[in-house]
Amino acid sequence: MKLNIKTILFNQNEIDRMLHRMAYEILEQNSNIDTMIIIGIKTRGIYLAKRLAQIIDSTESKKILVDSLDITFYRDDLTKTGDQPAVRKADIMFDIKDKNVILVDDVLYTGRTVRAGLEALIESARPKRVQLAVLIDRGHRELPIYADYIGRKVPTSKKEIIKVQIKEVDMDENVLVATNSNHCNCDNEL
Repeated sequence: MKLNIKTILFNQNEIDRMLHRMAYEILEQNSNIDTMIIIGIKTRGIYLAKRLAQIIDSTESKKILVDSLDITFYRDDLTKTGDQPAVRKADIMFDIKDKNVILVDDVLYTGRTVRAGLEALIESARPKRVQLAVLIDRGHRELPIYADYIGRKVPTSKKEIIKVQIKEVDMDENVLVATNSNHCNCDNEL
């Protein structure tokens, strides 16, 4: 897919500031961090979750559990094979029963990725509470899902694409607005 970069919205320093602010907001709303676990949605959400945990660890001098979640088989837009979509159990390493879960993703758009993440979490165990942290909220929700912690709200058109680049995955770090000549109205942020 060929992207036409329109503008760079945020650079690495601005992303770091967003994550620090979000980490402090998480601490303000969660007094007992001993029951907290931060879970990142694959792929970029995992690295953002690790960074949030590192900030909280350094502030509180306590180690926060961090896990990852692959929601691929929980998506509602999977191509079906036969009568049923392929489904597998979420592979969360830590027990989330009665924990305060902070679910982390890079971009919140239609809400379908987060819905799939919630479904995967609930299938695994019943957490005490789930809060959502996203680096970018771009609007255009199709489901009633909203983030508790937001790095930035970025109004976009449906034809625009928000691309979050993370150095661990992309060798660069920034948030871009782009367009795609073969635009599809889907929830697959890059």
